Amino acid sequence: MNRQKESVSVTFMLLGVTFCVCLILANLLATKQFLLGPLNLTTGVLVFPISYVVNDCITEVWGYHRAKLVIWTGFAMNFAFVTLAYLADLIPGAPYWDNEAGFHALFGLAPRVALASFAAFLVGSLLNAYVMSRMKLCHKGEHFSLRAIASTVAGEVADSLIFFPIALGGIVPTDNLLLMMASQVVVKTLYEIMVLPVTIGAVRWLKRTEGLDVYDEGITYSLL
Repeated sequence: MNRQKESVSVTFMLLGVTFCVCLILANLLATKQFLLGPLNLTTGVLVFPISYVVNDCITEVWGYHRAKLVIWTGFAMNFAFVTLAYLADLIPGAPYWDNEAGFHALFGLAPRVALASFAAFLVGSLLNAYVMSRMKLCHKGEHFSLRAIASTVAGEVADSLIFFPIALGGIVPTDNLLLMMASQVVVKTLYEIMVLPVTIGAVRWLKRTEGLDVYDEGITYSLL
């Protein structure tokens, strides 16, 4: 096997680390809910869209397979974090420690919510990378802004359709649940549009410094 082809740059590694950190932060920040006008959101909306921007950059520059590597790495790191946090929450606190309720609220993620989070992230992120890759081929590398937004919408819709029914179905009234799903998609897509100039600049810089602009011609879009 050609070791050069399997190597990764420092820039790619840093983007992968950023992706993983954003996923873990999103889990922690999602424990706080707030209202933005009529929209019901969690503070995870502050950081989770960044993972989609990073996903777009990696797919555009390095291609689907490298994006898939980062997505599965993020999944593994997130799973490890949630598992260890859950185990830590089960350990009885010292008699003098009086922050049991706060620690549980932050780290005691219910198995149902964890399952919803993992499934939604995996499907949404892989779909985002797939749409980016396929649209790049169809548009012959043109219209980056369009495919960045379209891939985000596809990924966020899939994420919301999976996460909210699994995590909150039967707990939150259906009308409120639908509003929460729509709110997440709208706000995260608007976030993507707002930072699009930064994303475009980052992609141009990455292509220039890495000397790469991968087109996924003839690849198999496998999940593993």
